[in-house]
Amino acid sequence: MRYLLLIRPDIEDLPADWSPDPRLEEEMGHLLEEMTKAGVLLDTAGLRPPEEGAVLRLAAGDVTVVDGPFTESKEMVGGYCLLQTRTRDEAVEWGTRFLRIHGPEWTMALELRELDGE
Repeated sequence: MRYLLLIRPDIEDLPADWSPDPRLEEEMGHLLEEMTKAGVLLDTAGLRPPEEGAVLRLAAGDVTVVDGPFTESKEMVGGYCLLQTRTRDEAVEWGTRFLRIHGPEWTMALELRELDGE
């Protein structure tokens, strides 16, 4: 079973000059290495800020493209992990470990979605 984990940090809690602290980078590196060795992690990456992206919309057969910046939102996808696990519970366990590494100063959600057709 493959799962996409969408990482949704609460951007209101992050200062404008935020950058990851060395402890978080080190612990995340260890977890990602463990996930890779376990054969669970297929891919992961952070995403560039929304204002550098675009939104494509289909309506009445027409496609429009709107470049950022976008209306401010409390929700943004900051990154993703693509996992392959035996069960949903296993994916939840890896996701829980991923969240806990961030520590109590973070407020974030991790949306877990199984890929269709798997």
